[in-house]
Parts: sequence; C-alpha cells; structure tokens
Amino acid sequence: MVEQAVRPVVEAIAAKAPGGWTQAVLHCRSDRGSTSLSGGYLCGDGPWSNGLPRLWTELEALTGALRQDRGWEALSIEIRTQPSGEYRLVVFEDAVHRVSGTGKGFRVVLDPAHRISRPGMRQEPGTAGPAGDPELAVARFRTYMERRAAILGRPEKLPPPATPAAVDEAERRLGHRLPADLRALYMLADGDCADLEPRYLFQGNTWLSLEHLVTASTGYGAAEQPWSGWGLEWDAVIFDADPAETVRRCGGHPGWLRFASGEDGNYLAVDTAPARDGRPGQIIRTGRDYARGPAYVADSVTSLLGHHLELLDQGAYEKEDDYVWLRGPGRARARREIIGGIPDEVPDALQAIHINDATGPVDLTPLTAAHSLRRIHLNRSTTADLTPAGELPVESLRVTLDGGGLSPLAGHPHLASLDLATTAPADLTPLRTVPRLHGLDLSEAEAADLAVLSELDGLRYLSLTRRQWDTLLNEGGAPPALAAACMTDTDSTLDEALAWSARLGLDTGGAFRLTGSVETDGG
Repeated sequence: MVEQAVRPVVEAIAAKAPGGWTQAVLHCRSDRGSTSLSGGYLCGDGPWSNGLPRLWTELEALTGALRQDRGWEALSIEIRTQPSGEYRLVVFEDAVHRVSGTGKGFRVVLDPAHRISRPGMRQEPGTAGPAGDPELAVARFRTYMERRAAILGRPEKLPPPATPAAVDEAERRLGHRLPADLRALYMLADGDCADLEPRYLFQGNTWLSLEHLVTASTGYGAAEQPWSGWGLEWDAVIFDADPAETVRRCGGHPGWLRFASGEDGNYLAVDTAPARDGRPGQIIRTGRDYARGPAYVADSVTSLLGHHLELLDQGAYEKEDDYVWLRGPGRARARREIIGGIPDEVPDALQAIHINDATGPVDLTPLTAAHSLRRIHLNRSTTADLTPAGELPVESLRVTLDGGGLSPLAGHPHLASLDLATTAPADLTPLRTVPRLHGLDLSEAEAADLAVLSELDGLRYLSLTRRQWDTLLNEGGAPPALAAACMTDTDSTLDEALAWSARLGLDTGGAFRLTGSVETDGG
C-alpha cells in the first residue's frame, strides 16, 4: 500500500525536474492538522535549487497509507530520487525532523513532555493588598454609563446582573476569586453584551459575561503560553512589564482572569498572582500579541474606570454610529527593544537589543546602562569582550567572539541560552558554573574541549555540527538531561539523523525504509 502511494510522488518529482539534474530530495512533516514540504533539485556541482512540484494530493495519499501501516500520527518523511527513477523512502515519527526554513539540518526531540520554565514562575510574589474599591468601582461605573448615555442620547442596554451564586460557581471553576471591585460590577450586569450587541465598554474591549470569562481564562493558551517548538523556545525571552516587577514574566498564567476581549485574540485580565511590586486585582493585557510578556494597564478595575472618566472629561472619545470609542493615549511605554545598533543614549528600561552588521568589534560597555537588559543578539557582528554581558541580567546571548573568552560568563546567575560563534577555539570550562544555562548552540564555534558539555547537567537543548557531535559522543557523551538537540549540517540525510538520534538514546528501530524505481525520461 505504501509502495503504491509513493510512486506517484516520485513520478511527479522526476517529471518536473530541470535539465541536468542529478538528484532530488523531498522532506515532509505531516500530522493530522498540517503538512509541510521542503527540498529541491541538485544539478551537477551547483547548489541545491527549489522548485519541487506541488504534491499535496499525492502526499495526502502517501501520509494516509503510512499512518495506516505504521500507526504514527506525526510523520517525518524523506524521499531521495535519481534521474534513473530509483528512489529511497525513509519515514519515522516526527520526533526526528528536518528543520525547515533555517538551514539547520535535523532536530530530535528526546523528551516531548519537557517545557522550559518561565521566569515568572520563579518571581517573588507580591505582598501588597488590592487597590480596588468595590463601592467606588460601582459609583464610577454608574457615572461612566450616565456620561456615555448623554453622549449617545440614550442609555445603553446591558445584560441582567449576575447572581451571587453564579459568581461563586464561576470562581469555583476558575480556582480563583474575582477581585472585589470586578465582582461588584458583575452584580450590576453580566458583561456588556445584551441581545448579541457588545458595547465595548473597556476602551474598545467588550466586557465578557461570567461564562465567557471562565471560558477565556481556562481555554487554550490562557493559563500557560502555548509551546512553539524547540526552534523558537530554546532561546526565547519573556520581557518584564512596565513598571518592572509588577506582573509575572509569563506568556500565560492561571491567575490571569480574562474579563474583557478585544475580539482579536487579546484580552484585559485581572491579575490575581502579581509579582513583587504588583497588587492583586491589577489590570494587564495578555493574549496573542503578548506572548513575549504581558503589559501593565492599571492597579485595579476601579482605577481603570477612573481613567475612562478622565478621557470623557478630556473629550478623548469619538461617537460613531451607536458607539462611544475612547481614544486616550494610554500609559507611556518604556522603550524595551532596539534593532540596529547601540544608541548614543541607552535607555535604562531597555530589555533587548539586536546589533546588526556592525563594522569592527562591538564594544558592549554602553549597554551596562540598561539594568534590565535580558537579550543581547549580535547578528553578523563581532565582539572581543563579554565582560559587560557578565554584569547584566542577560538571559539570551548571541555573539561572534573575536578573541577574548567566556570567562566573564562564569557563574552568571541569569544566562539561559547562548548562541556562540568564534574566530578561534574557545574554552568552554566557564559554562560549567552557569546555573540556569538550558540552551546552547555551538555549531559556528570552535571549542577547545567539547567533552566539557557532557558535564552540563542542566542543559536541555544543544545544537552542534555532525563533526562536533561525533567528537562529543566519542569523547564524553551527551549532556545527561538533553530534551532536544540539533545537527546543523544541511547535507545530512534522514538515515544519518536517525543514527545520530539513536546515539542520543532515542529508539529508532521502527524506522520505515523502502527502495524502488519508477520509469522516467532519464531511466
């Protein structure tokens, strides 16, 4: 059945091949929800070229046959085809797959359940009491609705109040109590959507009913940031809110109760688990556009309503059809990310910088003015001294080291990921003392002693070349706690990747292999 299904794929590849081709390769990743395709043709001694035909129908038949034959849901497929019509099909579970779009070879996932701990889960909790006042919140809400009614020329219809029992049940399902001021508002109305017509009371966000609040706060991606795969997560950084240390540095949290929606995947939430300098019941923004860190809005629903009244006083609104749209500027945001180069004046609140295409080694010393800097990425740029990085709370560091060494990073309490390139062999010994280092890419570095890596018992992700992997596995062995790894050579085959994965401890004995031939013009 698989042989019958693969033949049309091979025939289509051969039929669409350019003149003078010597080999074609197709890489495919497929699960029940999606299929991705990469690969191309090799012509003589030239580079690989794209241009594989669209094979979605043929691949759907092939992946269906493989699932039926092997029982695998997620598949990693490689087909290598010769002008003679000879082909080789190799298939394995998606635990070993081609890294598409990055020129980074193959990745293996050894521990599919492992997730990197978010820094917000380690932050010191807040101890201050709530800032909200339920009586004042109710008074402000009534005044707010009266002011809006005066603008519209009529009162806006809201749903009936929620009952105390309904609020209690919602809190039971959430596992958290609502802040007293928000709870009081639900005793006035169960959200702002009556007769399927939301009023968007919270500055363009519709106030959710209790039922929708529970659904939004417990659904996918609310309590925990969705996992995006090791390719994106190994060196990811979650930024701090402004003011700092008010909101936990997470992409999602079970204590963030989403009570208003922008209907675009973003929400206003009450934060019941604030960081050290925050207050329970504070308002934050979270959701689709806040995966890299939430935004602080106000210390309470009470204060948010006060801000809305101020905007009406200032005339900072627009009446459009049957709606009132507040258009205040919101809180001024500190500049937290710079792309390009080091500015003359480095903002104290800067949290990330990407330095691109610098001429000559970059002096990182000016960055010490950014006391909250979490990410330093030098792209196509070099530096000779990492001492400034060693003095900052950097968590993600990408550098090309032109001379100098890693000793400034010894004992670094924050560094979590290092993407290192070098112009000379580097001593990796200082990395032994970096307690939070979980991700490391040395595929563009020369290392004096790769065996040091086998001693990094906190390392969860490691990216090396095939030659580096051979050296490490022959001399010291893999780090003991690896959850994922990458072999970056782009000319590697899936067979080679499976052999490498087996050396890392993955059982690859069930891999499916098939060779055969079809008739082609070149046969």
